[in-house]
Amino acid sequence: MKAPRVTLDQWRTLQAVVDHGGFAQAAEALHRSQSSVSYTVGKMQEQLGIALLEIEGRKAVLTEAGEVLLRRSRELVSRASQLEQFAHTLDQGWEAEIRLVVDAAYPTERLAAALQAFMPQSRGCRVQLREEVLSGVEERLIGGHADLAISGLSITGFLPQQLNTVTFIAVANPQHPLHQLQRQPGVQDLEQHLQVVIRDSGQRQPRDTGWLGAEQRWTVTSLSTAAQLVASGLGFAWLPLQQVEQLIASGRLLPLPLPEGGRREHSMFLYSARDRQPGPATRILADLLISHSNA
Repeated sequence: MKAPRVTLDQWRTLQAVVDHGGFAQAAEALHRSQSSVSYTVGKMQEQLGIALLEIEGRKAVLTEAGEVLLRRSRELVSRASQLEQFAHTLDQGWEAEIRLVVDAAYPTERLAAALQAFMPQSRGCRVQLREEVLSGVEERLIGGHADLAISGLSITGFLPQQLNTVTFIAVANPQHPLHQLQRQPGVQDLEQHLQVVIRDSGQRQPRDTGWLGAEQRWTVTSLSTAAQLVASGLGFAWLPLQQVEQLIASGRLLPLPLPEGGRREHSMFLYSARDRQPGPATRILADLLISHSNA
């Protein structure tokens, strides 16, 4: 790629001439001589091989090509300024990226509220968000692949920060046989029917949390798939309330009238990487995740 012939300083000079209404005014604003400003713009036109300004009376106005190039140059200069500012924040220890790993059962609304609040404070720091199930979060954290992690598990060797609980609810399609018993279903009733279970995304020691030992078990990899299967009449499942509220409201799912355990509250915890101190951006995001955990 050829090196650009026109510098950012030249684009800034042209912008100053237009924004301040002339060469003399631009020279004053830039604390330069008028001859220096005139030379810079003239050299710029020569390098580009195109006229950017034309004289009308005593005033220099943009040509049609000049208007187009000036408009695009503003974005270029702005991005360059942002890049310089970002380099300054990195020099102060500000992170370029935060790796956030979240259990898929964690309510999206809470997560979105925290990330939305983080955006204006991020200073260009990217967030790499990854969803895992059960021990998948633990493995990413222990393996050093997460700066922050939200999990419902107690992870040995890490100090957790308590977040608000997540509600799981036992549901099935209203036409499912468990809803036709004319009584409260018991454990033996549940064991006779298909249970839909979410696969643990961990590889080392996957868990069957929530499985009752039913004769038939279908395992899926996502909560949304599980919700749709159960809503279609295929079995029952314990699913996060935030995942199934609309399906319940629309009548496609109905909570099972279990005598106990039909509604479960699961604790959620926020963890930080233990092999390094969190940087300023990570600390800000962690505080926002905590404060928005009840969004």
